[in-house]
Amino acid sequence: MRHAYKIMHLTTRLAQLGTGLSFAILIVAVLLQVTGRLTGLSLVWTEELTRYALLFMVAFGAGLAFRTGYLVNVDVVCETLPGRAPWVLRLLAALMTAGLALYLLPHAWRYVAIGKMQTSPALGLRMDFVHVTVWLMLIILAIFALLRVVGMVTGAEDGKPVKADEEI
Repeated sequence: MRHAYKIMHLTTRLAQLGTGLSFAILIVAVLLQVTGRLTGLSLVWTEELTRYALLFMVAFGAGLAFRTGYLVNVDVVCETLPGRAPWVLRLLAALMTAGLALYLLPHAWRYVAIGKMQTSPALGLRMDFVHVTVWLMLIILAIFALLRVVGMVTGAEDGKPVKADEEI
């Protein structure tokens, strides 16, 4: 279980760093857009960079949202059920999330590979560097979901999302 905690901690920190860096790039790009409009300088590439930063922010942030419960979660009915039913449903949801993410990984990788043949219009980036956001999001979601399953099965956690004031 110690290894699972280390993987969870490392994955969480990397996802936080990626989300923060993506958000910082997004802010700078938007500020450049606004400044450019005020000064009459047209920076065409800022709009494209903003979209790509947003994609990376979502890719890194989706796993964190799963971990903290900020991802869309319908637990109004589930958590009012008696006995172990809420625990079983949380385990089932984590297993299904991991399963779907793992199933989609090879398909997402094919999507990434298609991007090698394309470049973005303004920045001239190879689109596989942008398409990798889909694969990245799936792998991070799979890791967080699998670690939740391991934690629940071993009894280290109850499967409830980590609250904002707790250590993630």
